Amino acid sequence: MEILKIKNLKKMYGEGQIKVEALKGIDLSIERGQMVAIMGPSGCGKSTLLNLLSGIDTITSGEIKIENTNISILDENSLALYRRRQLGIVYQFFNLIPNLSVENNIKLPVLMDNKKVDQEYFNDLIKSLGIQSKLKVFPDKLSGGQQQRVAIARSLIYKPSIILADEPTGNLDKQNARDIIEIFRLSNLKYNQTIIIVTHDEEVALSADKIVHMEDGLIISNEVIR
Repeated sequence: MEILKIKNLKKMYGEGQIKVEALKGIDLSIERGQMVAIMGPSGCGKSTLLNLLSGIDTITSGEIKIENTNISILDENSLALYRRRQLGIVYQFFNLIPNLSVENNIKLPVLMDNKKVDQEYFNDLIKSLGIQSKLKVFPDKLSGGQQQRVAIARSLIYKPSIILADEPTGNLDKQNARDIIEIFRLSNLKYNQTIIIVTHDEEVALSADKIVHMEDGLIISNEVIR
């Protein structure tokens, strides 16, 4: 079943002679539970696409529907709720809050909604990520691989339907990168989450169900590999 539908999506920056067309009218459909890798050279529009899917940036024209909601027309408050409750977002540089412990970093999206954390799910999550001994530690005391595991736990705590990951293994060594992708795959299989990963790493891409190649603001291939 389709969870995400993009129609004729365009994004432009600047005006007149300095106008840059970052996305040139792309179409893309992703099924619920798919793990999708988006590849392409720097500047091809991969991260721009992810920013539009997350509602961090606004589209110039076209349409993005996620679970039949047209996020292109949501106001700022609705977008903030959408990001917090329906999306898990993982960045290359972790974006952990330095003065919060690992536990509070992970629980933050739920606590911001004044909701109670599902402790059984939380315990299962930190165990699967191997960070149960780090809950009272602050981010600056963690290795890069550990920080990324915390960032992933935070992205999963609300049980989002879609995970967006922008170069999640970009700052990790090969072994940590493989571990992180295995965690994404397990989450994908266990919770039927749709995972969209922007990556330059072919090994990461080959772990996905579908590989989307972009070039110069366009999708040039869209291949289901499993």
